[in-house]
Amino acid sequence: MGPTDRASSSLQGKIAIVSGAGSGVGRAMAKMFADNGCNVVAVDVIPARVSGVVEEIVGGGKKASGMVLDLSVGGDVDKMIEGTLRSFGRIDILCNNAGIMDGARPVVDTPDDVWDRVMSVNLVAPFRASRRAIPSMIEHGGGVILNTASLAGVFGARAGAAYTVSKHGLIGLTKNIAASYGKDGIRCNAIVLGAVQTAIGVGSADPNPRGMENLNKTMATLPRVGDPAEVASVALFLVSQESRYLNGSCVVADAGWGAY
Repeated sequence: MGPTDRASSSLQGKIAIVSGAGSGVGRAMAKMFADNGCNVVAVDVIPARVSGVVEEIVGGGKKASGMVLDLSVGGDVDKMIEGTLRSFGRIDILCNNAGIMDGARPVVDTPDDVWDRVMSVNLVAPFRASRRAIPSMIEHGGGVILNTASLAGVFGARAGAAYTVSKHGLIGLTKNIAASYGKDGIRCNAIVLGAVQTAIGVGSADPNPRGMENLNKTMATLPRVGDPAEVASVALFLVSQESRYLNGSCVVADAGWGAY
């Protein structure tokens, strides 16, 4: 039995929430988790994306349902968790994957509305979702939380101020959950992404010149842009029992970009 087979066997029948599941990395995660036996709850803010990924999964004979929610709204984060618990009675896997960019705006050029929305989606939503899911996970003997972080959470010039701070915070959240609830059978890890083929872009049709100047300096060392399926393969490992010894880890998937 190979690693993929063992991952599949450990995920059979698991209930997995994937936020930002309508495109890019989230869509690849949702499809790969479903292919390996999970019953996936796909969450996205765009209705067509939700219906598209659910139809693709179900059309392939796998299990999925969808929710159209805006995770910048606290009430919608609650709906994501409460709706899943009402439908399935438990949450085994929570993938806090949804994220938005900030137009590469540095501090002076970041207005309050951009700061607030980026923080709400990238950091506050994972905090709220984890806060509500953890008690249920404890009640059912444990669970896995996987946060989608970024090299912007490790370095300072991969995005603007809001995105950079949000991803630094998400890594801190990951480690605190792992340290606080590991004894309860809960593992929390982060996947730290480099450049991946997604629809996220830089978050603006008119990105900030100063921020882009910083970002472009880092692009000179970019080995290549990743495919979402490559990231989903790492995520599959992190949510399966194959990674049972990993907790509080920040696993970098960037083709070596951060090594330069």
